[in-house]
Parts: sequence; structure tokens; C-alpha cells
Amino acid sequence: MGILDSIPHVNAVLSHRPWPRAVVGEAGWQAAIDRLVEGSLTLLGFWGETEAVHMAVLDGGSAEIAVVTYACTAGTFPSVASHHPPALRLERTIHDLFGLVPTLADDLRPDLRPWLDHDAWGKSYPLSGHNASRDTRPYQFLPAEGEGLHQVAVGPVHAGIIEPGHFRFTANGEHVVRLEQWFGYTHKGIESLMQGASLRAAAKLANRTSGDSAVAYAFAFARAAEAALDVEAPQRATWLRALMAELERLANHLGDIGAICNDASFALMHAQTGILRERCLRAANVAFGHRLMMDVIVPGGVTRDIAPDGVSALRALLAELRRVFPRLIELYDNTASLQDRTVTTGIVKADYARRFGAGGYVGRASGRNFDARRTLAYAPYDQLSFEVPVLDAGDVNARVWIRIREVEQSVELIGQILDRLRPGTLETALPPGNGRGAVEGMALAEAFRGDVLVWLRLDGALRVERCHLRDASWFQWPLLETAIEGNIIADFPLCNKSFNCSYSGADL
Repeated sequence: MGILDSIPHVNAVLSHRPWPRAVVGEAGWQAAIDRLVEGSLTLLGFWGETEAVHMAVLDGGSAEIAVVTYACTAGTFPSVASHHPPALRLERTIHDLFGLVPTLADDLRPDLRPWLDHDAWGKSYPLSGHNASRDTRPYQFLPAEGEGLHQVAVGPVHAGIIEPGHFRFTANGEHVVRLEQWFGYTHKGIESLMQGASLRAAAKLANRTSGDSAVAYAFAFARAAEAALDVEAPQRATWLRALMAELERLANHLGDIGAICNDASFALMHAQTGILRERCLRAANVAFGHRLMMDVIVPGGVTRDIAPDGVSALRALLAELRRVFPRLIELYDNTASLQDRTVTTGIVKADYARRFGAGGYVGRASGRNFDARRTLAYAPYDQLSFEVPVLDAGDVNARVWIRIREVEQSVELIGQILDRLRPGTLETALPPGNGRGAVEGMALAEAFRGDVLVWLRLDGALRVERCHLRDASWFQWPLLETAIEGNIIADFPLCNKSFNCSYSGADL
């Protein structure tokens, strides 16, 4: 029995490709929420448009995905977040962008505090095209009660060059009682910019949603567009996409491992992994003409082939990693002062990781065995051999070890891909716009942080009517709030770095 078969009161099934989408009434919407609460479904995405809201849900047992749509005929929809906390920030974002109001029973008030708006939008809702009354009161952080409590405000401006975000700590002495985050400072209006854009222009925007995951976003966007148009990228292009994705994963994991150690005052590891990360970026530049490999993956394929000296540059990189990285692992594992800082610090409970559908190293370090490359087995990963490391400790140390093992896996995957590259075309021609009506597509791609989701609708001229891009960080940031509770404030930089969530990806 499929997901939609288990949700009653489906009014209409609008699409079966690439995953089914159905419009449901209030009873069906509540049934989907109930399945999220009981844990038989996982929330993959939650987004809105002018007169509707959508949830993408995953059945972990069958790996089946479906999109459930509720028509907001009165500008309201039954609140998801009041029953299922992982939906809260996305629900607040829907209200920010469209003015749609979540409703609660028993005259309770939904949380309508702005997530993206920092008193700059006046009365307008940017993606709805209409004005309405907004809550213009000063932003209120949640209260905490108890003796001897004080608050510490950190950000939004931070030391160094990291992105802005506000962290409000409530502490008893040095021990954190509560952490609450507020972001939106890097809001770019990317979903608004998508509307009316051509596929090529929209692909460029997708690349720039979160710059350190440029390849993953481009990969997911291209696959969503191809699903909508029922086309496939050529085989060589598919292999090159995975090659870039694993190279991006390598560079980011190496940078993260060193940065976590640096926050524990172990600068030697930071320096050594920084060298290896730079080697990855230089190899990417040689192979694909850009250190972050932006604008190479497009709907239909890739815009350029690997450079003539790109294969040799990548094989040299793999040889260096195989020679140097094992010594760095040994150094990490045998430095007692480093282990004192990372082991048992910032624990994410397994139940939280499951409930929030946490992807990437955050989820896998806390026992959630999910990787879109394997669970959904999209091309060409369905033809590759690799392992997905999973640990149960859920602490900073476990998140480091997941990265270490994924570096090892990416090295092997790049080697497999280079061995299997065969000559071939790079792009499949997309069908011309013919006014046949709107088409929809959705795809997930595994970024270094976890799964990235892209859903889009194209009009008859193949321009974007609506596109939603969901970073893995949406479901990871709230878990950082739980991980720091009971730890000391001084451990927050270490915990935060072990998550390394994207501000830009959650600010749209």
C-alpha cells in the first residue's frame, strides 16, 4: 500500500511523476500530520504558494515519497507545527512569504513570529502579491523561568567571515538551559527571483542558494527539471555530475574536520586538512574550470566536459589523500586533549534525529540510517559501490568520525567514477515550450550536509512558475538547540562547528 492509499480523503491525484502529488481535504491533511507524529512518515519538505501549501513526506520503510497539497481557500491551513515541531520554521516562512495563516483548535495562537522578515517588508508578503496586516511588534524570544538565569546574546554579527545569525542563550552560570536561534539575515529572495526565470537562469540561482553546496543544488535542480520534462541526461553527464558531487563533499568534509579541531585549540589538524581542502579546490578548478564547480550542471546534462588534464589532476589528488589522510586520522584519534573536548559533547538524541529527519552527518552520527544516494538510489549511484557510515553516540566526536569515513568513501567513489568514464554526449536537448500547460518535478540530491530537495513547476514556455529549495539545515539547526542544552557556553563554538549548518540555505 502506497503513502496516498494510507491517507484518507484524497480529493485528486495530480501527478505520478517523479512522485505522486495529491490534493487532500482537511481530514486528509490531518491524517498526514498524524502519520508524521506517529513516526511512520518523515517530513521532507513543507512550502507554500499563493493559495496552497504542500508537504513532501517519506515512508522510511518503503523509501516511497509523496507530495500532499492542501488548498488554502480562506487563506488558512491546519497547523502542522503545532503537532510536529520539525515543521515550525518552515511554517513561519510560509506565513512570511505568502501571508497564509496556520490555524489551531481551541482558540490557541499559532507561532507567527517572522523568520525571514526583519521589520523590512512593511505590510507586503513578497510571494503573494497582496498586502495584509503583519505582526510588527519587536521580535520576542521565548521566555525561560527559574532562579539564577541570565541571557547571553551572540550575533548576528560574528567574529571572522561566517554568515550572520542570532543565538540567544539562557544560562545558569556557564551551563546552557536554553538556546533559541533567529535567522533570516542572509535572505536573498531566491524563490521570488526564480519566478518567471528561464531554466538556465533558474539553474544559476539554484547554484547560489548555499555556495558550499553549489554542485548538490545544481544536481537536485537539474534532476527536478528533467523529471518535470521527462528527459534524461546523457550517461557521461550523469557520471560527471557524481564526480563533481563527491569532489565537493571531499573539500567540505576536510575543511570541517580541521575547523572542528581548531575550535578545540588543535590548530595542527586545521592546518593539515586546510592544505588537503585546497588541493581539492585546485583539482576542481583544473578539471571543471571553477573551484566550486558552479554553473556546470544544468537541466539536460552538463555545460562542459572534464578538462584534458582533469583526470590526471584528480588521480594525483586521490593518491595524496590516500597517503596523508590516514596519518591525520591517527593523529585525531590519539590526541587525548582533543578527545576530551569532542567525546560526549553536544549529544543529539537518536529519537530527535529520527523525528526531525536529520540528514547527513548530524543524522547518521545519531543512528539515522539515511543517505539519498543509497536510499533513493538515483543515477549513477545505483551503479556504484559504497558504504554509508552510521554511529549511535550522537556527539561531536561521532560527527567527526562520520565525516572521516565519508572522506574515505568519496575517495573510493571518485576512483570508481574515473574508471567508468566513457566518451559520450554532454547534454540532452530539452523540449521546446509549446504551451502544453504546467508540469511539475521534484528531486533530492545528497549534499555534504545531507539531502537537498528541489520542487518546481514550469509553465508552457518552460519558465519557472514556482520553485522551492530546501536545505538539510532546516531540520538540523533546531537539533543544535537541543545538543547544547546542559553543556557550557564555551562548548557552543565546538558544537556549532560540528553541525556546520548553512545560514544561507535556511534564509532563502
